[in-house]
Amino acid sequence: MTEHRSTTGPLTTAQVEETADAIAEWQLPSGMIPWVPGGHADPWNHVEAAMALASAGRISEANRAYDWLVGLQHDDGSWHQYYLADGVEQDKFDANVIAYIATGVWHQWLITQDRGFAETMFPVVERALDWVFALQQERGEILWARHADGTPWSFALLTGSSSMYHSARSALALSRLVGVDREDWSERIDRLGSVLRTQPEGAFAPKNRWAMDWYYPVLSGALTGDAAIERLASRFDVFVMEGLGVRCVGDRPWVTTAETCECAIAHLAVGDRETAQYLFDTTWRLRGDNGRYWTGEVHPEEVHFPGGEMSTYSSAAVLLANDALSNRSPAASVFLTAPTFL
Repeated sequence: MTEHRSTTGPLTTAQVEETADAIAEWQLPSGMIPWVPGGHADPWNHVEAAMALASAGRISEANRAYDWLVGLQHDDGSWHQYYLADGVEQDKFDANVIAYIATGVWHQWLITQDRGFAETMFPVVERALDWVFALQQERGEILWARHADGTPWSFALLTGSSSMYHSARSALALSRLVGVDREDWSERIDRLGSVLRTQPEGAFAPKNRWAMDWYYPVLSGALTGDAAIERLASRFDVFVMEGLGVRCVGDRPWVTTAETCECAIAHLAVGDRETAQYLFDTTWRLRGDNGRYWTGEVHPEEVHFPGGEMSTYSSAAVLLANDALSNRSPAASVFLTAPTFL
């Protein structure tokens, strides 16, 4: 990696609380956490926000977020892709979005050690993962989604399958915690991990422009050791704008808070704390006076996008990266070590 300037350190306790308060302020009475006031929520970013709240000690608000999801889950284990306060906005079923509940529940267990919560939520997680694994292909990848009528999409995504790998391992750890035998998931997880490591031609739709396809196999734990270090080094100069953060796509000067924070956690996972802290430091410029974070910024104009948006999921990504770097909560290592319960 390139030589970096000195770091500014983690958020203070007051800053963490301010950002958590900002997320909680936009949570609806139903428990739904929209991206922005009046906007939509998707189960993935909704869970990410719940995790951030829990990491900051806001367990009541996190519980309400999970209650909202439980109330909307279909009998087959699925959720739609996007919801508004008064109904469904996008009725497609996204496998990665559906799987992420497992990561959220495992994260909250790590913080609270509340076995009752884990036991109550495990059937929700189990139904979701069974739905997801029904889309797994023979060599291991998991198709991206189903149409509203149940017809599967024809391709898998590397980022989505990577995130599902972490979620599936979280679900397996939860099953062992609550004493439910789902060792049948182990073989499916192994095949998913194998295809993520080898990435054979045709397994995943080409998305090389997107930073998430670069770092997500590392963030998810599918790639570890030298292979993970080499992957992060291979496109660092493509996706990282010096001193500004991580581009969401490699051919545009658009840095985003969430991608920058996730990429920081991926570097921390391979032991590169210096780069992780360097990346996290770039998010200070995207923090508003109210503790919220701009979704992204275009350079050199320094114009915030989209449309001057501050989003709950961007603030959530900052809190989770800060937790990983500062070891603030018992779940700080949720993306740094394999989810296991023995």
